Amino acid sequence: MPMLDSYLFFDGNCAEAMRFYERVTGGKITAMMKYSESPAPHQCPADSEDRIMHASLLLDGRNLMASDSPAGQHKPMGGFALSLWYDTEAPAQKAFDALKEGGTVVMPMGPTFWAKTFGMLTDRFGTSWMVSGGMMQPPQ
Repeated sequence: MPMLDSYLFFDGNCAEAMRFYERVTGGKITAMMKYSESPAPHQCPADSEDRIMHASLLLDGRNLMASDSPAGQHKPMGGFALSLWYDTEAPAQKAFDALKEGGTVVMPMGPTFWAKTFGMLTDRFGTSWMVSGGMMQPPQ
């Protein structure tokens, strides 16, 4: 059966973002490779040797993957959000509070018809998040 995971692109701060996401979510970074560490480093984009070519964070059997765009080629993220689901409100609030530091709250945490608490934000790295806790209905 196919799996659908997310892949993010950053502008030189992929390693910092993925380490932050590891701390916030409790996931585990399973890969972090610079362009200069690739099997063919001579094929790296110019001025991108120290940027991340591929990173992967494993969280509950799912992967959040990411890389840095080659130098000068980054486009801001948009048109999507990562969604975090928690069984209870407290860990959802804790994750939301950590993710919002240096970012922008789009919708403060509050009750909805599907969860006891839900909020939306864009973190300091430009990634959009939706955080839910205390489900009224299981995620579909």
